Amino acid sequence: MALPIYGYMRIAADTDCPAETARVTAELETFARQEGFSLEDVFIEHLGAKNPAFDGLVERLKRSETRNVLVPSLWHFARLPGLQEAMQQHIQSETGAQVWVIQGRPR
Repeated sequence: MALPIYGYMRIAADTDCPAETARVTAELETFARQEGFSLEDVFIEHLGAKNPAFDGLVERLKRSETRNVLVPSLWHFARLPGLQEAMQQHIQSETGAQVWVIQGRPR
């Protein structure tokens, strides 16, 4: 049985972009399946959203037994490397989840 994993992405467009969201979601699904995971949910961060998807992801991890998070690249956490590392560490320290990053991994 495949291990559950949650996806997380940040959409950089000012408006909703369904084609980009679908493309990145498909990339997450493909990677998850290839690595033996089952993509259970994808948290999508939109600019200017009232409720940050990152906070929702962390809360869901705390309430569930899922301990894996998949992101297309660390850029989806933040543009600044220090903040990328801080967000990754926050997930790991608050929930014990491992963060998997697609970018830079062999296909």
